[in-house]
Amino acid sequence: MASLRQRKNEDPSTKVPASPSASTSSLPENDHGEEVRLVPVSELKAVTQKGRKRRSWSIFVLGGLFGLLLAALFAGKDDMIEFADQHWENLSSILPAGLLKDAKDLSLQERDVVDYDSFSVGLRLLSQGIRAHHPVIMIPGVISTGLESWGTSNSSRQYFRKRLWGSWQMMRALVLDQASWKKHIMLDKITGLDPPGIKLRAAQGFEATDFFVTGYWIWNKILENLATIGYDPTNSFTAAYDWRLSYSNLEVRDQYFTRLKIYIETVNRISGTKAVLVSHSMGSQVLFYFFHWVESSKHGGGGSRWVDTYVGSWINISGCMLGAHKGLPAVLSGEMKDTAQLNTFALYGLERFLSREERAEIFRSMPGISSMLPKGGNAVWGNETWAPDEKPGQTVSFGSFINFKESNSTHSPKNLTVEESLQYLWEHTDSWYRDQILDNYSHGVAHTKKEVEKNERDHRKWINPLETRLPYAPHLKIYCFYGINKPTERAYFYRETQDPTSKLNVTIDTGVTTGEIDHGVILGEGDGTVPLLSSGYMCAKGWKMKRYNPAGARVVVYEMPHEPSRFNPRGGPNTGDHVDILGRQSLNDLILRVAAGKGDSIEDHIVSNIMEYSDNVKIHDDPH
Repeated sequence: MASLRQRKNEDPSTKVPASPSASTSSLPENDHGEEVRLVPVSELKAVTQKGRKRRSWSIFVLGGLFGLLLAALFAGKDDMIEFADQHWENLSSILPAGLLKDAKDLSLQERDVVDYDSFSVGLRLLSQGIRAHHPVIMIPGVISTGLESWGTSNSSRQYFRKRLWGSWQMMRALVLDQASWKKHIMLDKITGLDPPGIKLRAAQGFEATDFFVTGYWIWNKILENLATIGYDPTNSFTAAYDWRLSYSNLEVRDQYFTRLKIYIETVNRISGTKAVLVSHSMGSQVLFYFFHWVESSKHGGGGSRWVDTYVGSWINISGCMLGAHKGLPAVLSGEMKDTAQLNTFALYGLERFLSREERAEIFRSMPGISSMLPKGGNAVWGNETWAPDEKPGQTVSFGSFINFKESNSTHSPKNLTVEESLQYLWEHTDSWYRDQILDNYSHGVAHTKKEVEKNERDHRKWINPLETRLPYAPHLKIYCFYGINKPTERAYFYRETQDPTSKLNVTIDTGVTTGEIDHGVILGEGDGTVPLLSSGYMCAKGWKMKRYNPAGARVVVYEMPHEPSRFNPRGGPNTGDHVDILGRQSLNDLILRVAAGKGDSIEDHIVSNIMEYSDNVKIHDDPH
């Protein structure tokens, strides 16, 4: 612990701490004697952006349907130009002129950016003797996998084998055929499966997740660097899935976990080495669920030693292990920070495009998204007046998750903690949504070993690391890599809606802006999407408890401060943003080292207050 406190005061670096014997893993210096942070420090223009809010038009946030359209507008590639030429009249009639001008300016700015070399990390490690060793399997995050239509009904034939999520075809359908697009993208509200006559399936292969749309990469930089040290389709694989489905329905409809189990066993038999599993965001929850499913005698049938036999390392990138707070307002009122901060004209365009009611309905029809509702209740997220991650002198408590300036009816009874907010959600949404979520997920805490072992037989608990345990895999190594120092949604101010025609009773109170409150959104620490406690608590402390990690698997925490480049819309090589971190050079360096069998040289690198916050959480180890 003392060593962690020492590193906390050091200047953050992308340097990978290595043992003296691991000379090939150390980072070199440039000709001027400067430390190389994967590119020379003198060539980086790290800028602290105080008072300036970077446009939050991420196409990867929950509810980012409007952001998706904006991402299309500033992608700046041939497909965008062709699309805009053909449908500019439709776009300009939907969006305000100010937004279109800003999007065009961003497009021009991005074209002028001199991008960092995507292959540089792999080439540098290749020169140090780093080569492909373990087979690599990647499990992507929420909404980053393309969905394509395989339906042959009259309404679906025009979209056959075209992507209705993650392509320019999606943009076209969303603008020109919105009713049909909505019909295809929503799941059946009762079964949580395909609606009659509709058949959307996850795209497969590397192309499922390398780019969201042309020019907007997701996993592509990781793929480029993996290829540089010897990876190709014979020893690496993307396990794409339909992120709309509940985890149990991933197996019911697509046999996803069965296929994943078979693939891991196959690459182990071919290569003779254990697999390295790389998950991002919601993909980390999916993988945690898989660990339980594969052991279960009623499901995967692999037994308690399967993970230890076939999996060598788990690289957990930006994992939302305890949820993402923005998921709750998304399903409660069709909102989040990205919509709350829009100006009047932008909000007008958004409402014309997809109203709050429509957005909430779409999100509720996708049970997979609701798997990221906050877990751990008040023990993790605090009570009415206090929270573990609050700072001295903070004027608004994080513990009160939904706040009402005026509490005078059943729709705004009082300020609500996370536990009370979930109950409020169940009471103010349709029964079909409530049943889907409560039949598939759980959000509590198991405070004893006996509770944990009992929960292993309940599939609803399998996504929650505070109610179930890691597999019995003493040789498993877990690497938690996540971004920090980017303002992240932590709590909200709400008010009753003034629209008598709306079915939604409440809305974010965007008029509240003071101190830590920005347009009704209370911001805390995290990576811009996932709060620090969610990405860091289990790695820093939870999995150090015997009941949650009975085999004592090694867990390494490596934090990456958000240090965006002013001139790169995606943040540049030192971004800590939830999605853009996949292009961060130090992250790519660490992934390649683990894949090459050199992960033992990676040590904890903690620069946030996660240890202090974790100690404040009201969860304690079993008495010895």
